[in-house]
Amino acid sequence: MIGPMAHFEGIIPAVTTPFDAAGAIDEAALERNVAAYLDAGVHGLVANGTMAEAGSLSAQERRTVVAAIARAAAGRVPVIAGVSAGTPSAAIGLAADAAEAGATALMMLPPLGYHGDAREVTAFYRAVAEAGGLPLMAYNNPAASGVDMAPELIAALGREIENLVAVKECSGDVRRIPAIIALAPELEVLVGGDDWALEGFCAGATGWVTGVADVVPAECVELWERCRAGELDRARAIYQRMLPVARFDMTPKLVQYFKPAMDEVGLVGGPVRPPRLELTEPEREDLAAALRVLRERAAA
Repeated sequence: MIGPMAHFEGIIPAVTTPFDAAGAIDEAALERNVAAYLDAGVHGLVANGTMAEAGSLSAQERRTVVAAIARAAAGRVPVIAGVSAGTPSAAIGLAADAAEAGATALMMLPPLGYHGDAREVTAFYRAVAEAGGLPLMAYNNPAASGVDMAPELIAALGREIENLVAVKECSGDVRRIPAIIALAPELEVLVGGDDWALEGFCAGATGWVTGVADVVPAECVELWERCRAGELDRARAIYQRMLPVARFDMTPKLVQYFKPAMDEVGLVGGPVRPPRLELTEPEREDLAAALRVLRERAAA
């Protein structure tokens, strides 16, 4: 059950970063995408996460992204800035920039480039949480960070670090969600993968940080609402329709799949930045097949 002080309830798109033909951030397109997500009823927005290609953005570009999203959000929903980095000082610098640009919360992986133990991971999160001054969401994505934070460690982070109030659980194992809730009922647990969202909601997740909501935000909001209302037959029908697209989220090329999918539905995805390359023709055919399922079942 979600308490009245939940920071990260509901559907939270991990917003992509649109680039123009010259490779610069297209701020106008970014703001239009955010406006469409707000119109669809989303409950929050993540800037500078994996979907945003944060690793290919400069510090100034990260500030630009947060500022554009914050302008478009205009205080209606939380703006959560990704600040993952290899050292506490680097993450603290990103957090300060994000706060100045309008972020209302932070999200962070364990230290990048080093497989820290529990003591080191805890010290890393504590340093950033204390200096950042905003609610912090831990981000457990072993494929991205090389560190798999077990439920016991995540629960300890929530107990020991005042500003650490939530975790985005992206291990791919939905059993982690009830395990974390049992160990730390005060900690908000969010689904971090798109093809186990319904399972995560039913297991007690407070929300969903999602890539597929960049493509079909209204459907994601309806899925969340149907699950909360206990209307599982209707929730499953929505889920089956979006699953072929959602499954791209748990692959290394999630950005390359979701950006052209956004273009197909009238949003602005646009090109990706190196080291990413555009999809191959067989990959484009896979995406087209997934989008056909989405459209055909919606029309049925």
